[in-house]
Amino acid sequence: MCYNRRKMAKKRAYHHGNLRQALVREAARTIKSHGVDALTLRAVGGRLGVSRTALYRHFTDKAALLAAVAREGFQQFRGNLEQAWTDGGRGFAGFEAMGLAYLQFALRNRAHYRVMFGGFKELCGRDSELEADAESAFQVLVGALVTLQQSGDATPGDPVELARFVWAASHGVAMLTIDGQLGPDPAAGEALMKLSIGRLKTALSRA
Repeated sequence: MCYNRRKMAKKRAYHHGNLRQALVREAARTIKSHGVDALTLRAVGGRLGVSRTALYRHFTDKAALLAAVAREGFQQFRGNLEQAWTDGGRGFAGFEAMGLAYLQFALRNRAHYRVMFGGFKELCGRDSELEADAESAFQVLVGALVTLQQSGDATPGDPVELARFVWAASHGVAMLTIDGQLGPDPAAGEALMKLSIGRLKTALSRA
């Protein structure tokens, strides 16, 4: 009897607005365990025990669910980068902290990261809110570079292009790490990120 009450309470919670978040989290778990190709709306809904009507009330198709996973990822990603930049003192120490935060996010949120940067443009074309969240996260890096330029620590130049340069290096390290290309030791990714940040700092510091 107690089990039935808990089960009913859970279903009522879904109907009161928690189902969308539950679907996003279940989708992330599926992607982490089996990859994006294994994700289907019906399977996710089935694992949560919800009807197709309730399911499609929140997501019309798989792309919409993936976009929600990506949006959640970008929102958390932005917060992590902002905190690293601030806690690091908003100088080159903060810049290094952002790089390490980038890698840690990818390692701790592999499913989100793969969705965020895999087939991203196709998802953005269907979801303007996703595009805004992605741009907002990218602007954290742009803003950090502008601050470094204004203080005279970073070389002049288009901060957007410089941010893309930094992003390309950081993304490369993150993907090599989460794909296991650097070997089984998780410290290898951090060491490579620190090396990359050092090289980036040298490049950005040149007048």
